[in-house]
Amino acid sequence: MTSTVLVLTALEDVTADLVIGALNERDVRVVRADPADICAGLSFGARIGGGDPSWSGRLATASREVELGEVAAVYYRRPTPYTARYGHLPAQQRDFCTAEARHGLNGVLHSLTGALYVNHPLAVARAEFKPTQLQRFTELGFTIPATLVTNDAAQARGFAAEHGPVIYKPFRGLPVGEDGNAGAIWAQRVDPDTFDDSLSVMPHLFQAEVRKTGDVRMTVVDRQVFASRVEASDGALDWRRGDWSKLIHTPIDVPSPIAAAARAYLDSFGLLFGCFDFALTGDGDQAKHWTAIECNPNGQWGWLPDAPAITEAFADILAQEGGGRP
Repeated sequence: MTSTVLVLTALEDVTADLVIGALNERDVRVVRADPADICAGLSFGARIGGGDPSWSGRLATASREVELGEVAAVYYRRPTPYTARYGHLPAQQRDFCTAEARHGLNGVLHSLTGALYVNHPLAVARAEFKPTQLQRFTELGFTIPATLVTNDAAQARGFAAEHGPVIYKPFRGLPVGEDGNAGAIWAQRVDPDTFDDSLSVMPHLFQAEVRKTGDVRMTVVDRQVFASRVEASDGALDWRRGDWSKLIHTPIDVPSPIAAAARAYLDSFGLLFGCFDFALTGDGDQAKHWTAIECNPNGQWGWLPDAPAITEAFADILAQEGGGRP
C-alpha cells in the first residue's frame, strides 16, 4: 500500500503549491483535489460495513486517483465552497445539492481512519469563532483587549465611554459579491456618536484600541514557532489594508510563555497549525507586552519572509505520515 497525502484545496492556492512542491522533493505521493469539482472533475465511491469498519473506496480527479485507505495525511486548505459548484441551479435545488455534498462527500473525507489532518475541518470550524478565541486566550493567560459583543447601541456607547477610543472589526470576512470579488472590512476606529438603532440588526465586535508599538504575526506548525514583527509604512491601524509589498518585516523572538500558551491553545482545539496576531505595547521582549488579537486556524503565511521555513515545517509533518524521506 502506497501512503498518500491528500491536499484538499481550490485550483489556485499558492500556499498549497508551496507545500506540495516541498512534498514532491521528498518523494511523497500527493493527490490534490477540490471537493467542489464533484461531477465531471471528481468522482468517488466509498464503502463501509460488511466486515469493514472504515471507509474504503477510491477518489478520482481528472488526473490522479487514490484509494481512501492509502490516505495517511490530509492537508485541508481552502476548498471551493459547494455553493459555487451549484450556483447555476434554482435556490431549492442549489441548497439541496450543497447540503448533500457537504454531508456526503465531506462526511467521508472528514472520517478517514488513521489519517493525520492539518487541520481537521471540524477543528477549524470550532476555532474560527472570535468570541471562543478570546475566551480561550484569557483561560491560557494571554492579555486581550477589553471587548464587547453587542447589538445594543446604548451598551456600545457605554463601552466606548469606559474604554474609548474603540475599534470595530467584523467576525468574518465579506462574502463574494455578485461580481465574483470579495471585499474586506478592516479593523477601524469608530465614533460612538454614530451608534444608533441600526446596530440592532446584527452583532458587532467592539474592542478597546491597543496603544501598540507594532504588530506580530506568529505562525505555529506543530511544535515549531515562527514570528515576524509587522509594520505598515503609513502607520495604519490595521496593516492588512495597505500594500503588502510595502510592509516592513523584522524577525522577533517569542517569549517562552507566549510560545507555550500558543501551543496549548492549538492543542485545546485539536489543531496542529495556526496563525496568531498580536499587538505589541512595549519593546516586545516580555510576555506582558504581547496582546493577543486573534488566531486564524487556516491562515495565510506564503507572503511572510520565513515562508520557506514554514513550508518545510508543513512538509515535515505530512511527509512523516506520507512515508517520504525526512
